[in-house]
Amino acid sequence: MSSLAEPPASRALSRSPARSPALSPALGPSRCGGERRQGAPDGGASQETRSADLNHAIRLLGDSDSSNLEEKQLKVLKKVVKRFENGLPLKDLAQIIDILNLCAEKVNEQEAFIEPVCELIKLCGLPFQKKKLSDEVSYSVTVSKSIAQLGYLMRVPSSQVRIQICKCIISFYKAELPRKLLSGYQPTSANYKIEMAELGGLAETFVLSLAIVENELTEKLWVLKALQHLSSSGVNCRHMLKAQAASRLCLYLNDVDPSGQLVFRSSEILWNLLENTSKEEVVNQLSSLECVHALKEVFVDLLLHGFRHYDRQLRNDLLVIATLVAENPAAPMIESGFTTLLIVLATYTEVKIPNPLLKGLKLTFSYEDFEMKKLLFNIIGILSKDPRAVQLLSENDVMPALLYYVKPHQKPGFHDWSASQYEELQLHAIAILASVAPFLVDKYLSCQANTLLLVFLEWCMGQDPFFGQGNSFHGTGGRGNKLAQMRYSLRVLRSVVSLYDDAVNLNLCDQGAISQLLDILKYAANKSKERDDAILLEIQADTLFILSALCENDAHRKELFSYEGVDILIPFIQMDPKKLYSGLGHNRLLFNALDCLWSCVVGCYIGEDYFLEQQGIFILLDLLALKQKNLCNIILGILVEFCDNPRTTFHISTWRGEKDQTAANLLIQLWRQEELDLGVKRDRYGRIADVKRPIVGSFQKQQEVIPMPANSPTFAIVEISENIRAKLYLLLCKLGVMFVVFKPVLHGYPLGFEDLPGLSAKDFVTLAIIRRYVDFKVGEVWSEVCTELKEEFRPVASDEEALKIISEVSENIGRSVAALQTEVLESQHRQEIREEEKTYTKIQAVHKQKEMVNKSWENFLTRTSNYEALKKAKRLQEKSIEASRSKLKTQNGAVHSTDIKGLSTTIGSGRLVTVESTPSQLIGGPLSGTDLALGKPSVCEGALKKIKRVKTLDSIKKDLGPVE
Repeated sequence: MSSLAEPPASRALSRSPARSPALSPALGPSRCGGERRQGAPDGGASQETRSADLNHAIRLLGDSDSSNLEEKQLKVLKKVVKRFENGLPLKDLAQIIDILNLCAEKVNEQEAFIEPVCELIKLCGLPFQKKKLSDEVSYSVTVSKSIAQLGYLMRVPSSQVRIQICKCIISFYKAELPRKLLSGYQPTSANYKIEMAELGGLAETFVLSLAIVENELTEKLWVLKALQHLSSSGVNCRHMLKAQAASRLCLYLNDVDPSGQLVFRSSEILWNLLENTSKEEVVNQLSSLECVHALKEVFVDLLLHGFRHYDRQLRNDLLVIATLVAENPAAPMIESGFTTLLIVLATYTEVKIPNPLLKGLKLTFSYEDFEMKKLLFNIIGILSKDPRAVQLLSENDVMPALLYYVKPHQKPGFHDWSASQYEELQLHAIAILASVAPFLVDKYLSCQANTLLLVFLEWCMGQDPFFGQGNSFHGTGGRGNKLAQMRYSLRVLRSVVSLYDDAVNLNLCDQGAISQLLDILKYAANKSKERDDAILLEIQADTLFILSALCENDAHRKELFSYEGVDILIPFIQMDPKKLYSGLGHNRLLFNALDCLWSCVVGCYIGEDYFLEQQGIFILLDLLALKQKNLCNIILGILVEFCDNPRTTFHISTWRGEKDQTAANLLIQLWRQEELDLGVKRDRYGRIADVKRPIVGSFQKQQEVIPMPANSPTFAIVEISENIRAKLYLLLCKLGVMFVVFKPVLHGYPLGFEDLPGLSAKDFVTLAIIRRYVDFKVGEVWSEVCTELKEEFRPVASDEEALKIISEVSENIGRSVAALQTEVLESQHRQEIREEEKTYTKIQAVHKQKEMVNKSWENFLTRTSNYEALKKAKRLQEKSIEASRSKLKTQNGAVHSTDIKGLSTTIGSGRLVTVESTPSQLIGGPLSGTDLALGKPSVCEGALKKIKRVKTLDSIKKDLGPVE
């Protein structure tokens, strides 16, 4: 490890007659002067005077025979200090540092130089002065290296010099305007020195200087104060970490310091390091046994002997740092005894067992002790993740201490936590209990934790007047209600039942947990009608998960769930799909509801039948039709399990979705989408494109076959569980589709499939692949077997022939399916041609009918407008009538004329003639002008007579009399 006692060669404080090697060659007197003359115009006589004084001082101090020139050297130094008493110009800073380095070398032999060195360092604390705005950038390298030299001057064996350096650095952060500026100059920006200190790495040097002052308390405190200011910057903190600042500071925590500043400033620096740099790196530096032991000792000292408000705050700060260290599994918390101390302290007030580690401890109900209590609860949750600490948690009664808070809060007394403080501790303790309980199951059962939690949940649903404050992290959403208590209690139950420990689950069910959990679901559902927030959704989701864990693989518990549970589940499954993207947790609630359906209903015939009666299968298929990829897998799994019930298949085949979509069509669409996602190769019609590997996806093709043990599943087998194709295949098998043998095509569809509504030729093309899914999968496995065999050894001729035949069988199946797909497509094409011909025939018939109507209309117009055409039509009509009569004359047979006398029409008479003419009320009827009419009423009589009733047909016949 580098230290200030032996700095790098480029920054060493040893000197030579020419110039001080403490600075790099670029900062030497002659070169700096050259840069100064070239970089800026002459500043006048005063500038020349200052330069002459500085050059004279450097030459005088650098003289190898200067033992007799002490008085003259001190006089020159005083003159230089006087010259720059209002601040140092950036141009002259390099020469000032040269002078400072030369003087520092003389301090070892001549104490008279201590004061000039301190005065020069004090000048570096004043604001620098610039002549041009660009000077800050132009001299940045020079200034940063000059400021870095202040850190190396800490090796000067003088307390005054070291303290003055610290004061100088602190002054960077308390910038004051200079009292008087040089002619033509202006001060640098307020943060210029801070930026240059960061650029030069001053913080790293100052951390290393701790090794020099470790035995001098005053100097050490000043160094810590300077580091405290430097650590406010992320850049400086990174420099400090390079010098192992965290571990160095931690080791000094136990040093004697009556003022208490050592611990305070060290903890502040550690906090800044944690906030401004990588927390993991800081924790790693603090994870040594020495550092952990030092943290423990100083914490115990503040805990037992600190009585001031300041001491308690500092104690809590160190506890937070210890918490972060405890998160590191490599930290020796147990070996140092720190873990045991923290556990005992966390349970001190609840179990009230005297412990020698805390002899003489008296905790109050102040805010600082309240904060410490929460920090101790938090560290228990962290320690529970360490398997080595579980035994300590069990031995020190952590479980009873946490269960102490699983009860309603009684009215607080004068010397007790306030209602809001107790509520916060209660919620925090129950939250930690959820983390600890899975690791302390035996203690959990021995303390009757299930009983306490169920009673507490009953209180949460009760009508007890309780108004939660909801003013803490764990109390979110619990203001004015008991939802926060219910939320964290259910978390505890969720954590223990997720272990699937028979003793825990049996203990819960024996106490009626299933019925009570269903009541909680109804309670939360009613609350959700008033407000739909994340807390209520979490409560419902956790309750559904607990029910799933309790009822899985137990028929009796499923029967207890049955009717009431199904009625509660269905509204969750019917959730509005738009809510899944609300961000409140509806998606988690839906998943838990589906999981609860699978675990609590499937396998229980009572529950299954009731679910079918409530049209549950239709609801699941509606949800499946949304084609949400994250939902399809679990829904298809539920449907496959449900198909063991013989009534389920009928429900699935009866379902119709949007646009009358059938279940078979939906499943085939999902298959195509899944193959598209997997990158399975198909042609544009959906046919097999690779007969050797017909259902292999792009990712599977990229995997190399590696020889594996016989009991290890290959990629072809693992792939089955990673997509939904196997479930789709099983469902179609359950529907009876897959057991139909393909036969010659009839009417465009294979025999056996014409009864499946809603399937197109494209669906049958896909169905041909699905039907052979198992055969194709077997072929994949054999292909992997062949590859593994060839990788390990060369098969004998007979085995190689057998493998070749097996491979050919698989390829032949692929070719046969491809041929069948082609046949289906061709049949569909022929069917489309026939349908097209039928359509054209219909169109021709329509056109012909239109032509006949048009021709009839033209004939009608001709007869109407041309009398000769009318007569010709009349003759043709009579001729047709005559030809239609029988040639045999009947005796005494009446001959009826085909004409009505007096009837003038331009068209042939038929059996019914409809004439639109003057209303009968005006002219007396349609036959008033014929020989059939008995009389013609007058116009007045016909027009003015009001008809009160319509004569019946019989009365008309009676009035008309016999017709001759």
